[in-house]
Amino acid sequence: MINLFLGLLLFAFIATSILVVPFINLLYHFKFQRQKQKTLDFQNKSTPIFDKYHSIKAGVPSGGGLLVIFSVTILFFVLFQLLKISGIFISSNFNLLNEIFIIFFTFISFGLLGLYDDVHKFFGFEKNGFFGLRMKHKLILQIILALFISFFLYFKLGIHFIYLPFLGAITLGLFFIPISTTIIVAFANFFNITDGLDGLSCGILLISLFAFWILAGTSLDTPISLFLSLWIGALISFLYFNVYPSRIILGDVGSLSFGATFALIALLLGKIIPLIIVGMPFIVEGLSSAIQIISKKYRGKKIFPAAPIHLTLQKLGWEEPKIVFRAWLAAIILAIFGLWLGLN
Repeated sequence: MINLFLGLLLFAFIATSILVVPFINLLYHFKFQRQKQKTLDFQNKSTPIFDKYHSIKAGVPSGGGLLVIFSVTILFFVLFQLLKISGIFISSNFNLLNEIFIIFFTFISFGLLGLYDDVHKFFGFEKNGFFGLRMKHKLILQIILALFISFFLYFKLGIHFIYLPFLGAITLGLFFIPISTTIIVAFANFFNITDGLDGLSCGILLISLFAFWILAGTSLDTPISLFLSLWIGALISFLYFNVYPSRIILGDVGSLSFGATFALIALLLGKIIPLIIVGMPFIVEGLSSAIQIISKKYRGKKIFPAAPIHLTLQKLGWEEPKIVFRAWLAAIILAIFGLWLGLN
């Protein structure tokens, strides 16, 4: 099967590569581009360091995640039907239709939430209240979606356990639901926070997905292996245009979707510990922002010169490509370590 999935990865890469340049032109046509903005923190105070380093990205088309979501979704359902028709054996650790449903529900629903936020920001819709999707409203919607996913995993797929390296499966019971919800929401936001430098978040994700692709192969789960093959192939194509200086930005439509779905794949495989190790770059970025916010709110002063941590490195004089490439190297080591743990 590995030969088949490698071929499908290449097919997804080619298909997405054909679409990406016309898609960029389409984004220009509809003026779906990053705008100059004056960002405010949780205290409605300006964030000059953030605005300084992100102002140069104004005008770059945003919403590349939409192309990846569209490409992967269409290719999956077409190719999955072809696999069934050709008589290739399809194995799944859960009810087949339920597993496919929850993968694409997560992939698309978090993407739609991010897309609405992108439209709101880029076209300058200044609305108050719920439909303005302020930070607290976005978090509430994310929690609702993550709770639905967690209930579905528990009651429909029967997932209530995690695997601990060298120890085996540990049953969590109903505690699985709040743990799963927290993980999904955390990674959706951690990924979103990490997506601040050209190629940073998607490069780390690409490396991370390779590790979980191998883990999925060892579990003999065809839908997950097929999904990851197509996702990796599409990401490679997107990353070519996203590295410094980027010609297209992922946008919230991609960052929320990719972070939540990455967490979901780990939950489906029962690999929460490898997720923590492999996803450590996202966790470090997210926690650096959280620590900064808490310190400013309760202590009245900063812990870091700027947050997330990649902004601190920029403020210290590191060039953007240097930060990204070294983050990729760290991600490779962490992916190898997490894969080693996941195989034990």
